[in-house]
Amino acid sequence: MVVGAARVELHVHASQSLKEKRGAVRSIVRRIRNEFNVAVAEVEGQDTWQRAVLGLAAVGHDGVSVRAILERVVEFVERLHLAEVTDHAVAIVARGDTWGDDDEPDADLDGGDVEAGDDDEDDEEAR
Repeated sequence: MVVGAARVELHVHASQSLKEKRGAVRSIVRRIRNEFNVAVAEVEGQDTWQRAVLGLAAVGHDGVSVRAILERVVEFVERLHLAEVTDHAVAIVARGDTWGDDDEPDADLDGGDVEAGDDDEDDEEAR
């Protein structure tokens, strides 16, 4: 089992109030849920008029497919044109064949230095 996470920072240009921003964020979240089988929530910026941060999570059988799903979600949000994606990070945060594995996460979504694709190669070598 592989768990991936993404952090997507948004800037809602048209928003002039929290109510307008929340409406745009709710629309983005609803569309993500309708299109993809991922968990999504607003995790930062709840009290700002134009900034929001979405947290995403996906589970799959391999890191490549989980990373691809999360990257497709980011591209989808960009194509919606409801908010500008100002930054994003995608990482594989847990791996294991059984529950309770002590595998260390390979990235810190609050600024970790993981390059795209390097986690899958390193983990294959370690097995």
